[in-house]
Amino acid sequence: MNKTAWLAILLTLIINEVAVSQQKISFPAKDGLEVTADLYFLSSDKPYVILLHQARYSRGEYLEIAPKIVNLGYNCIAVDLRSGSEVNSVINETAKRAREKGLSQNYSDAIPDIEAAIAYVKTQTDKPFVLWGSSYSASLALIQAAKDLRTKAVIAFSPGEYFNTPEFVSSKIKDISVPAIVLSAKAECSSVKELIGAIKRQNLVTQFCPADKGKHGSSALWKSNPSSADYWLAITMFFSKLK
Repeated sequence: MNKTAWLAILLTLIINEVAVSQQKISFPAKDGLEVTADLYFLSSDKPYVILLHQARYSRGEYLEIAPKIVNLGYNCIAVDLRSGSEVNSVINETAKRAREKGLSQNYSDAIPDIEAAIAYVKTQTDKPFVLWGSSYSASLALIQAAKDLRTKAVIAFSPGEYFNTPEFVSSKIKDISVPAIVLSAKAECSSVKELIGAIKRQNLVTQFCPADKGKHGSSALWKSNPSSADYWLAITMFFSKLK
């Protein structure tokens, strides 16, 4: 399929969104913390995409994005991780509870929240799921993809070594064995390329680097980003190969 055909598909994706119900759900992390998420439900016979936000954000990062992913034929859950705050007028309820309980809220402390989201999805379907992360959670999504056999693919926006331990990410993603697409702002492309160079099966990894300066994290897909269509085209093409 040529680029013109892909652009036509992209235009359909952006303009014609499937009507989808959105509801707030919650599930427990292994330490007992209640994790909040938004469920965008299409159908019980469709697979899930688990959406994880960037630092200082909330599940609100995906208000504009999730309906378009549903348009590609997936259910979505956008998760509030305990390391975060607020975006798009959506307060991170998991982070708020963690603060109230005096729990640590470093980036790596969000791992149980991701595991809880995966556990929830596994109760809903036997189908493999897609992990999608933004900034620090993109790094955690890559790490999780390397060890969870039910992961179908991983989408990582602006991953990096954002953790206190040297090579925290690169040392854990070597054995990724599912398709992955890694996207970033232009200024991040070099460091991202170095990071994903640790993955042994490079044939499974696609890197997208924008022609213009682009934007950090999944917010690169927001309409406010001038190059959002280019990011959406890359994402749409990646999903088409998962069918």
